[in-house]
Amino acid sequence: MSTEIQYLPARAVTTGPNHHFFGYYDKSPWDATGRYLLALETTFIDRPPAPEDVATIGLIDLQEGCRFRPLAQTHAWNWQQGTMLQWLPSAPDRLIIYNDRQEGRFVSVIRDIHTGETRRLPLPVYAVSHDGRSAVTLNFARVARTRPGYGYVGLPDPWAEEGAPEEDGIYWMDLTTGEHRLIISLAQMAAFRPRPDMKGAVHWFNHLLFSPDDRRFIFLHRWSPQVGKPWKTRLFTATPPSPANEGQGGSDIYLVADDDLVSHFDWRDPTHILAWARKKGLGDYYFLFTDRSVEFQIIGKGILTTDGHCSYSPDRRWILTDTYPDREHRRTLLLYQPETGRRVDIGRFYSPPELRGEIRCDLHPRWSRDGRKVCIDSAHEGHRQMYVLDVSAIVGE
Repeated sequence: MSTEIQYLPARAVTTGPNHHFFGYYDKSPWDATGRYLLALETTFIDRPPAPEDVATIGLIDLQEGCRFRPLAQTHAWNWQQGTMLQWLPSAPDRLIIYNDRQEGRFVSVIRDIHTGETRRLPLPVYAVSHDGRSAVTLNFARVARTRPGYGYVGLPDPWAEEGAPEEDGIYWMDLTTGEHRLIISLAQMAAFRPRPDMKGAVHWFNHLLFSPDDRRFIFLHRWSPQVGKPWKTRLFTATPPSPANEGQGGSDIYLVADDDLVSHFDWRDPTHILAWARKKGLGDYYFLFTDRSVEFQIIGKGILTTDGHCSYSPDRRWILTDTYPDREHRRTLLLYQPETGRRVDIGRFYSPPELRGEIRCDLHPRWSRDGRKVCIDSAHEGHRQMYVLDVSAIVGE
C-alpha cells in the first residue's frame, strides 16, 4: 500500500526569542478543558543543561492568543523528556505535577495553576498512574550518567560504583501521602535470566509507563559493558502496588522482549503493547506484544519501516508516530491505521544538524485529549518551539 501525503498546517503556539518545548510523547500537554497547553521555556538550546540552569514551567493560553503564562521554575529537566511535566489525572483542569531539585534532592511538586498552592513529594516522578493516585520512578542521577539526555544533572549517583545495586532501581510512591519504597532492584533484574554479557556490566532502568487500567507497568532494563558504550535492552512488565494486590509492588514480573533492542512503545489496551523492537530471525519492526504471553504480531510491515515515538489515539483507531532525520535532515510526522494499513504522512520538518545527540529536537508527537489535534516540538524555524496540527479531517474519516 502506498503512502498518502497530506501535509497539514503546523501552527506555532509559542514564539521567540525564548525557546519552548513540552517533552516526551507519552503524555498530553492539553488540560481537560482544551484551553491550556503545558510548556517549558528556556533561553538556550545549543548545549545540555548544567546544574544551575533553570527551565520555566508555564501555560500556553489558546484562548488569549497563545500567551505564555509562567508558573514556576525547575532545576530538574532535560531536552528529551523535560521535567515530566503533566496534568495530574485526578484534577486535569487544575493540578499539574513536575520534577525539581530542592535542598539537595530530586523531588516532585504538585501545583494548582489557579491558586499557586503547591505540595512537595519526596521523590521525582517518572510515570503517573491514570487515576492520579501513584507514580513509579527511578534514579535520575544514574540515568544522567548512563543515558545522557534522559536524567537530571546536579546530584551524584549514590551507587555510581556499583554495576547492579541492590538498593537502587524502580520506586513506587503514593501521590497523596508521599509514602514510597523500592519495588524492583537493579540487582534483582541483573539476576533475572542473566546473560553472559551482563557480567560486570553497568545496569539501569528507563522508560516506565502504566497500562491503561493501572494494573501493570512497563519498564526497560538496560546494560552496557561500561558507561558510554552501546547498550542492550530488555522489555518487562510488572504489577505495581495497589490495594488489590495487598500492597506487594513489583510482583509478577514478565519478560516481554529479550532480543537486545527495544525502543519506543505504548499500551494499546491493558494487555497489548506496541513497541519498536527486534526479534531474532525476523528483524526490527513495530511489534504488538501480548503481556504475559508469547503471542505477538508485526504492525505495519513494509509501511512502518523505522523507529519512532509511537502512541495510540484516544479511541485506539490510529497510531501517531514520527521518524528520525533522513539524509535531507528532515523528520516525517505520520498517522497509521492498523485496521486498514493506511499510512498518511502529515508533515515533514527540517532538523538542524547541529542539534544532535542529547540536545536534538525530536518531534515527540502527542495527541489532544479528544484525538483531533497533535502537538509537536520542532526546531525547523531555527529555534525550538511547539506546534499544533489539526488532524480531525483525517482521523474523522
